[in-house]
Amino acid sequence: MNPTPALQLTGVSKRFGATVALDAVDLDVADREVLALVGPSGCGKSTLLRVVAGLIGGDAGVVRLGGVVADDSSSRLDPERRHVGLVFQEHALFPHLTVGENIAFGLSGQDRRARAAARDRWLELVGLPGYRRRYPHELSGGERQRVALARALAPHPGLVLLDEPFASLDPNLRQQIRIEVVALLRSTGTPAVFVTHDQTEAMAVGDRVAVMRAGRIEQTGSPVEVFHQPRTRFVAGFMGEAAFLPITTIDERTGRTELGPVDLSPMGGAAVAMARPDDVTFRPADDGAAVVTGVEFRGATWCYTLRLPSGTEVTSTQSHLVRVEPGRCVEVSLVPGHRLVPVTA
Repeated sequence: MNPTPALQLTGVSKRFGATVALDAVDLDVADREVLALVGPSGCGKSTLLRVVAGLIGGDAGVVRLGGVVADDSSSRLDPERRHVGLVFQEHALFPHLTVGENIAFGLSGQDRRARAAARDRWLELVGLPGYRRRYPHELSGGERQRVALARALAPHPGLVLLDEPFASLDPNLRQQIRIEVVALLRSTGTPAVFVTHDQTEAMAVGDRVAVMRAGRIEQTGSPVEVFHQPRTRFVAGFMGEAAFLPITTIDERTGRTELGPVDLSPMGGAAVAMARPDDVTFRPADDGAAVVTGVEFRGATWCYTLRLPSGTEVTSTQSHLVRVEPGRCVEVSLVPGHRLVPVTA
């Protein structure tokens, strides 16, 4: 028997005037699961979190938290009764309270000794045991974000919502704090929805990834599924670099592209075939039908742009030891073991 989902959205919609922010969204988060919600700016990610948290109401559909109806568009639980923790990009700590007081803020139902013990435990868990008497302005950005997480988790919420929590941090610190936060969520078994517009971050954080576009969930699956088996051209292009090749249909199951055959049976009507840079390789050849049109140095690798005979361009990632100048004729092929993936428009 499966546990009750921590979060379940059924047909949730929200409009702001003529703008459709959420369009009949269906989504669930299992107990102990971290779901990464990713999509471009303005696609509805933050609005979805605000509806779940009760900061705004939905116009239609049902929001269930731990099996309890929190919003059915006619009646709503107040935010403080939803047992949901919130972590925002801006940290949102109370500037007039110390670190210890910020963490203990949500523990008002406990006696003084229990609150102090919980406060100290969370300071240890987030690696700030000696910071209890400091104020937010005395902390670095990463330290403030750790305190914000501790404050959200201290009341043992049934769900934590994280809205672009590391966007204001520099890249190296962002990666470090992300690893720590995910480890803490997993060690405590706290289910979470982690909103980001960063595809790499979404795949690193989520047990599953939900890709959002124009108020709808375009695809949900494991990070591997969403990256390597995207259903649509949008998901393929948003989750990583991709080139798209026209398909000539041979029969219901098989198509052909300039780089070889493609299996159409999983799709039932694909528009194009996706090839990622690591799928494509080449070798210099004076009689090669393709041409190197661009080269970009990426440190450990070079990324080559190759123009095929039809004029379609693909990219190929190669070791930094492979150096080919633009204008060189090459023979292009798929890396052994790799395959083209059909996607719909």
